[in-house]
Amino acid sequence: MNMKKLLIIGCGGFLGAVLRYVLISLVQNFSKDGLFPHGTLVVNVAGCFLIGILSNLLDTPAALTAELRFFLIIGFLGSFTTYSTFGNETIFLVQNQRYTLALLNVMMHMILGFSAVLAGRAIPV
Repeated sequence: MNMKKLLIIGCGGFLGAVLRYVLISLVQNFSKDGLFPHGTLVVNVAGCFLIGILSNLLDTPAALTAELRFFLIIGFLGSFTTYSTFGNETIFLVQNQRYTLALLNVMMHMILGFSAVLAGRAIPV
């Protein structure tokens, strides 16, 4: 293992996790019902949009250094987006017999997530 690479990933991960916590908290504070996980949806869709933009940069030779890729993609976006929380919140909705909200959560993550990646990739770099 390369210690420099691990530290770069760790720094990106720290920033992504902190920003995820802050954004989820802010979005959930504005949620009317407090039950639907709006915050997780927002960060995951935002992360999909950003990975779409970064994918374009990766297609451009030498646009991102290896260190910047480790920092942004593996570290920052890896900790900013949260598939495990999405899964856990969906199970919570099912366990509380909120089947429509659970299905809506899954559908919105899939449709908005894929759409956000496409939108990000459509931005010229």
